[in-house]
This record gives sequence, structure tokens and C-alpha cells, in this order.
Amino acid sequence: MIVLDVNLLIYAYDTTCPEHIKARGWLEDVFSGDESIGLPWQNLAAFLRILTYPGTFGERFTTAQVIAIIDAWLALPHVRTLAPGDHHWELLQEMLVKGDVRGKLTTDAALAALTVEYGGVLYTNDRDFARFPGLRWVNPLAASV
Repeated sequence: MIVLDVNLLIYAYDTTCPEHIKARGWLEDVFSGDESIGLPWQNLAAFLRILTYPGTFGERFTTAQVIAIIDAWLALPHVRTLAPGDHHWELLQEMLVKGDVRGKLTTDAALAALTVEYGGVLYTNDRDFARFPGLRWVNPLAASV
């Protein structure tokens, strides 16, 4: 399963991001494919929060526009939402301790734990994920074409 980090989603929709063109093309390929895609609820909420927040740099959208984007993703048969399950706390503790995490990286630890819990591979442009044991992750924007 491909688990998508919010940074790739934002880059694909915010045309002011330097990574926009590459991220948009990659994301369109992923959504038009047939491999299973997991969208963590926390990333959907972050996508909505960031792209609708008027005080940040970059292209902003209305709430209705972002809801329509998310609805289109969720309507695809190979896309599912991901929420913490019964083993999440145990996995999160491992990520926090073994990844030497505190502060703002706790959100990354939660995403890493969720990805491991679902047996997925996290696709992200954030190198901080290298610190988490047992997490399989790929930076699709750095991959050679």
C-alpha cells in the first residue's frame, strides 16, 4: 500500500511550490494506477488546513474546493482512509523512543507508526522519516526517472 504524506499532496496542488510539476505528475500517476493507496485522516485534515489557511504563503483554496479534491480521491476504488488501530500506541511508542523523537517530530512518528501498522510504504519528501525503525519510505521526487 502507498501511504501518502501531506507534503506531496500540497506540492501537487500548490502551483507556487518549486516541486509542483514533478509532484503533480507523480500524484496523478499514482491516483490513476491500481495500487492500493492509504490516506491517513491526519494528512487529509492537514491538507485541508494548510491549503485553506489565508495567512500562509502559496496558493490558497476555498474549503469547498479542497473538499471536492478529497472527495474525488476517496471516490476511487483503490483509495482508503487510514486511522489508528489496536496496535497504534505500541508502534507509536517504539517510533518515539527508537527514533529519539520529541517536539514537532511526534506528528511524523505517528504517521510512521500508522504506515507500519498498515504494512504500507510511506511516500514523502521529508528525510526525517529515515529515523524511524521498520518504516519503509520512498521520496518519489528524488527518484531517478
